[in-house]
Amino acid sequence: LHAMSDAEIAALREQAAKAREEANRLAKELGKDIDEPKKVDVIPKVSLSKEEVSKISGSIDFAAGDAVAQVQKLDSLVEEGKFGMWKKATREPTVSTALFRSLRPYPVSLNMLSQRTGDRITGESLGVGGDPDVNLDDFKDATIAVTLGSTALAIAALALLPENVGATVCYLIALVPVAWIGIGSSSPQILAGAIMAARGDGESNEDRDDRICRHEAAHFLCGYLCGLPVKQYSLLEDSGLPCVEFHVSAEGEISNRELEPEEIATMSVVAMSGAVAEAMKFEQARGGENDLLQLESLFRRSKEFYGAAKQQDLTRWGALVSYQLLNDHRSVYESLVDAFKSKKSVMECVAIVEGSC
Repeated sequence: LHAMSDAEIAALREQAAKAREEANRLAKELGKDIDEPKKVDVIPKVSLSKEEVSKISGSIDFAAGDAVAQVQKLDSLVEEGKFGMWKKATREPTVSTALFRSLRPYPVSLNMLSQRTGDRITGESLGVGGDPDVNLDDFKDATIAVTLGSTALAIAALALLPENVGATVCYLIALVPVAWIGIGSSSPQILAGAIMAARGDGESNEDRDDRICRHEAAHFLCGYLCGLPVKQYSLLEDSGLPCVEFHVSAEGEISNRELEPEEIATMSVVAMSGAVAEAMKFEQARGGENDLLQLESLFRRSKEFYGAAKQQDLTRWGALVSYQLLNDHRSVYESLVDAFKSKKSVMECVAIVEGSC
């Protein structure tokens, strides 16, 4: 494989355009409807200062979590030419064509994902392939070590301490393996963290905070670019850093209906963006398990049936698209990471994003 030149890319695009025109012509001759991209007027961007952008973003009520109100306000700002980043991911790459489209999924293999991202995003780096940081053998070895260590301490307590005291200490020590197994069955991540710390491969607080902020900032940027309204923006209990949650639809709460394919596709991009951002910086994602579980639950709410193969394709496609979005908007993304570290508000983060264009 070799990197294509600009001339080769232009030639391929020209061939694709000709093939599309021919396909449309044949379809019309057969009497079939053509689903062509919707043409819209190109809206000139109004030049605003950072202070003006901040004032406008501050007028939007994100705290209430009202999806419809947020979407209406942001859509109107785009129509007026004051904002340009909201829903940008749903537009054609070439703005001059004045064509808009939805996010359209296509099959993506692990090999394709790896090639398109320069081997930066793989199944292993996303935590969905390869060996995890702490595997089953590590848990087994740690359990054996805890059991043997507790046994030795219990025997020493009986032999070296006074009779009543030794018996009490022995009883308490005997509870350690039971507690270990109990924690492992209910919250294995706690034991995984303890094992990693014992091995000396745990993260520093600075790296942990950087990872969290990159993860959440990626969710924020991709969600905003895809046009999802903010549902909740709060501080995490363990780290005190911001965490963003989006509505899955522009309508807000939609528990009374199934999800449309377009909504599933959008959430696939947003869900995978956090793990992708981690992999881009640290080569290995550690915080994507909950996102994958939430995405799996959304698949079950879809109007269309998603089998295992289609779910995997859509997950990999979401990872690829989120990588492209983060890579294309690298400077604004880095500014967002700094904003999350400083615990900026939603309005301030929106001002950062919109002030970049």
